[in-house]
Amino acid sequence: MGHFNIGEIRRSEHLPTRIASQLAAEISQARLNPGDKLPTEHVLAKTLGVSRSVIREAIAQLRNEGLVETRQGVGAFVSERSAQLIRIKDDELSDPGSFRAMFQLRIPLEIEAAGLAALHHTDDDLKRIDAALAMMTGDEKWTENGIDADLLFHRAVAQSTQNAYFATFVGFIAERISLAIAAARARAVLEEIVETTIAEHVALRDAIASRDPLAARAAMRAHLSGAADRIGLSLEQF
Repeated sequence: MGHFNIGEIRRSEHLPTRIASQLAAEISQARLNPGDKLPTEHVLAKTLGVSRSVIREAIAQLRNEGLVETRQGVGAFVSERSAQLIRIKDDELSDPGSFRAMFQLRIPLEIEAAGLAALHHTDDDLKRIDAALAMMTGDEKWTENGIDADLLFHRAVAQSTQNAYFATFVGFIAERISLAIAAARARAVLEEIVETTIAEHVALRDAIASRDPLAARAAMRAHLSGAADRIGLSLEQF
C-alpha cells in the first residue's frame, strides 16, 4: 500500500461522501483490486486527517454500493464484483449535459416509485415521509437542512415501494442531483422556490396517503417538471 497517497480532504465538503469517492477512485483505477484488503480505519483516519467515524461512514457508503465487503473482526475488502458496478463521480454532474441526462433518468424511476408507494406503503413508511416533510416545512427550510430533508423525503417514498432496488437507485440519483441543485438553489429566488417545492411535496404525500397510484404518479411528475423548470432544464416528457 506504499502508493496509497490520498491527501488531506477539504473540510468544506461532505467528508464521508468525498472520502468514499476517493477510495472508489483507487478501486476504479486498479490501485486497489478485487479481493484486496483496505487499510485499517486507524491508518485511513491518520492518512486522511479525519476521525475514524468519518472513515466508518465512508466505508458504509461503499458497502451499500457493493464496492467493498466487510468481514467481522478482519476488515474491509474490495468486492469481487466491484468492476461491474455503476459509480458516478460528484464532479461529473457539473457538466450540464451529464446533469440533464441524470435528471432525465430520475423522472421515470421516481414517477413509478410514487405509484408503487401509494399502493404498498405501511404506516411506518408514511411516518418517515411525514417526518421529512416536517423538516422541510420547519424553521430550517431556508438552510441546507432543507435540501437534506428533500432528499430524505424522496428516499422515504422510494422505501415505501417495498422494493429495495428503488430505494438504492432513487437514493443514489437523488443524492447526486441534490448536490448539484444546492449550488443552483443559492442563486435562485429562495422564498418562492421553497414554498412552491413544499406545496408539491405536500400534494405528493397526500396522494400516497390516499393510496391513489395515479394521483401519486401525477403529483411526482408535476413536482419533477417544476423542479426541472426551476433550474432551467428542458426535458422530454410524454
